[in-house]
Amino acid sequence: MVPWLADHPGVALGELAGRFGVDESELERDLELLPLCGLPPYSPDRLIEVDLSEDGHVWIRFAEYFDRPLRLTAEEGLTLLAAGRALLSVPGSDADGTLASALEKLADALGTREGLSVEVGESAHLDELRSATARRERIEIDYYSFGRDALTTRRVDPRAVFHAYGHWYVDAWCHLVQAERLFRADRVQAVRPTGETFEASEVDADVGDRVYEPRPDDPRVTIELGPDAGWVVESYPTELVEERVDGTRRVVLAISEQVWLERLMLRLGPEGRIVDPPELGGATAAAAARVLARYR
Repeated sequence: MVPWLADHPGVALGELAGRFGVDESELERDLELLPLCGLPPYSPDRLIEVDLSEDGHVWIRFAEYFDRPLRLTAEEGLTLLAAGRALLSVPGSDADGTLASALEKLADALGTREGLSVEVGESAHLDELRSATARRERIEIDYYSFGRDALTTRRVDPRAVFHAYGHWYVDAWCHLVQAERLFRADRVQAVRPTGETFEASEVDADVGDRVYEPRPDDPRVTIELGPDAGWVVESYPTELVEERVDGTRRVVLAISEQVWLERLMLRLGPEGRIVDPPELGGATAAAAARVLARYR
């Protein structure tokens, strides 16, 4: 919005709100925040100035650094290119649209037109899962559970196939546990027809936002995290986060299986310590011993 405002001084607040699809009240709050944006040392010449007239027209004046074209580092450019191509890999994206065109120009500038590809973890059985979902066919699957480190055979009624957080998932009713479950499509080892069908049911609109939804009876674990383990808070649903002045954190996580917890603790290494329940305090050492035994 800032560059557009710079090219359209004195635009009416209502027109600006309509162009960017926000309420006028929300837009006014954003404009009040804008003068706090700038570069160190945050002196007047490094901050953005906003003038909102009484009759509802907007002008902005901003520091000279906005006049220069944005210059990305190679790392920033590759990150942007990878994220954009991952988005284009999702079914329904316009492979010939403006995003694709911009990414081609970025690839040319980086010299990576032929040297970078992005995959989003598509399963070998994704087409079969989609087909069964569309036809409301009950199927039998061999499924590897990462949390329990076990392979099981299940009869499921696939209700929806969707992409979230870099992976494909199947929302299905599982007859093995007599409950609704989410399955990672790339962990489905085999798909077999059963010749049976099931009645269609309503799928939650936010199914993609609950890839893991802790249940009341799932165990809760309290972990102390080191300063470099903040990614745990960003990557997993936490029920409590206590941040300390030294950069450490104490978090409470719901876990579905102890094997998953062991893998997390091995990944954390010295940056993580189980505080509660105390009986799980030795889980990391036991898991490390099993891994070490394999190398011996």
